[in-house]
Amino acid sequence: MIDREDLTFDEFDEIENPGPEQTDFEILTDKMLARRSFMKGGLALGLGSLVLGSTVLSSRDAMATSRLAFKAVAANSNDTITVPDGYDWQVVVRWGDPLWSKGVNFDHATRGNGESQELSFGDNNDGMALFTHEGRYILAVNNEYTNRKIIYPGNDGKPATADDVRKGKAAHGISVLELSNADGYWTVVKDSKYNRRLTADSPMEITGPARGHELLKTAADPSGTKSLGTWNNCGNGRTPWGTYLTCEENFNGYFSSSDENYQVDPALKRYGVGLKDWGYGWAMTDERFDISKNPNEPNRAGYIVEIDPLDPTSTPKKRTALGRFKHENAELVVANDGHVVVYLGDDERGEFLYRFVSAGKYVQGGDNSNLLEDGTLYVAKFHEDGKGEWLALTPETTGMKSKAEICIHTRMAASAVGATTMDRPEWVTSHPSKAEVYCALTNNKNRGVKPNKGGDETPVGGPNPREKNLFGQIVRWRPEGGDHTAKGFGWDLFAMAGNPAVHNDLRKGSANITEENMFNSPDGLAFDSQGFLWIQTDGNYSNAKDFAGQGNNQMLCADTETGEIKRFLVGPKECEVTGITWSADRRTMFVGIQHPGERGDSHFPDGGDAAPRSAVIAITKKDGSVIG
Repeated sequence: MIDREDLTFDEFDEIENPGPEQTDFEILTDKMLARRSFMKGGLALGLGSLVLGSTVLSSRDAMATSRLAFKAVAANSNDTITVPDGYDWQVVVRWGDPLWSKGVNFDHATRGNGESQELSFGDNNDGMALFTHEGRYILAVNNEYTNRKIIYPGNDGKPATADDVRKGKAAHGISVLELSNADGYWTVVKDSKYNRRLTADSPMEITGPARGHELLKTAADPSGTKSLGTWNNCGNGRTPWGTYLTCEENFNGYFSSSDENYQVDPALKRYGVGLKDWGYGWAMTDERFDISKNPNEPNRAGYIVEIDPLDPTSTPKKRTALGRFKHENAELVVANDGHVVVYLGDDERGEFLYRFVSAGKYVQGGDNSNLLEDGTLYVAKFHEDGKGEWLALTPETTGMKSKAEICIHTRMAASAVGATTMDRPEWVTSHPSKAEVYCALTNNKNRGVKPNKGGDETPVGGPNPREKNLFGQIVRWRPEGGDHTAKGFGWDLFAMAGNPAVHNDLRKGSANITEENMFNSPDGLAFDSQGFLWIQTDGNYSNAKDFAGQGNNQMLCADTETGEIKRFLVGPKECEVTGITWSADRRTMFVGIQHPGERGDSHFPDGGDAAPRSAVIAITKKDGSVIG
């Protein structure tokens, strides 16, 4: 029997809620073969000139003209952090580090209890942002989930008591903490007035079109306006008015049913909600996670949550106007006309890429607190000719009754308008000095094999050019006229990850992927202020077969003008590298190391026989100069 702990979230969902079987196979195969013929010419140029006329260079030319001022590090499988010569790194905060003096130091034997976890930094940190206020540094960090066999060491990864559940719920959510910097060394300011833990039990306000809708009402909240908790928070975003956006992703894996014969609503199945959870057992002590007793509760999760990190007394707001799905991150830009645009990926195989355009306009120095309250959701349609369009999700286009219904059942709305099924759209990031946007499509073993959970076909083509995509790619687009609110855009692929040491077909990747910089499964993406693109990976770290020579997960830096990509960092064993932010002076880069030792083969960062602990690290240059 396969242990749930050994399955990825997607694998567990597919077992519990299998999607439709493959249909129209011959038609799909014809499309696949036609696309392969079309791709042959493009790959020689790294796919860079297919649409946008990028100046992607050969690897030799790129090295001769490199603007990436560091010596690339080699792939490896070491249980530590590897950074280039001339750089240092340090641990800033780890899972279980107390944020208040009344907290206790992490216990490597027991891994703490409910009370100690509520007073400590959460587990499996992901997206984050550093805010500067009145000379102080406040870091907001997502704590996505827990590895059960690590957090519950004495019971084979199963919560046995009510306090076990309390500890697990407290390890999720958000950690807000003040940092200090003394002589270049970053530490947590215990007992800071800004320190805060938001967990699966924290009060939240439901806002936007879905507020008060019948599908959001429960016995505990008959108004449908208040909910408890946020969990499985993946990537993040930030607003120009100083708030933090945290993104609820795999919320479905925490719900279960005490009635094994309960008939799960098809709308919940589309989001992966079923009779069994992922083994967290939250329904054991909290009935809101029992769908047979509270069938509407899952509809109250899967949103972007806006948090004021500078006001510990504020109530976080679930922004239903930005849609409900497995949110990866939220990339916010202000369009030329003042409308706020948020780009959003739904991280599941064959799901979609979205855009939100606010109804109101941003006013610098004004009250912008409700700009994410109302607007229009769009979903992306990519065409084979390198053009695309944003399809509005309205009652007229989707056939749904109201905007509220669209915001709750966003996946079904996107299916209704015929959006392009994508290879797991993860982080989206926009260029700091021009209208150009990038999205990591991390991988998709089902591409060209079977439909998504809604029955939408996943044909090979467009921005998803490979069947059974193991390696992932990065798509970019430029909105028409440089206007982020425009309906149309032009797109190409900036890079296709692959392994040129093993493969000679499409699996080798694009021309800017070499044996020196190869990687798989791009996930986190972020531009720095100088316009360099940072790529973080969450993929296969076996270092064998298709992935031979790629080592542990890593972070790379890319020059999007030339197409050059260089490896900057390699993480410890069995980790994901995720989450990135900078100090205001750009002399410190903060990076997240998530789930080291998720399969039992790491003791990062403490070494010896210590428990593996997710951590935020700080990277600086030895000469104290700007990182870039």
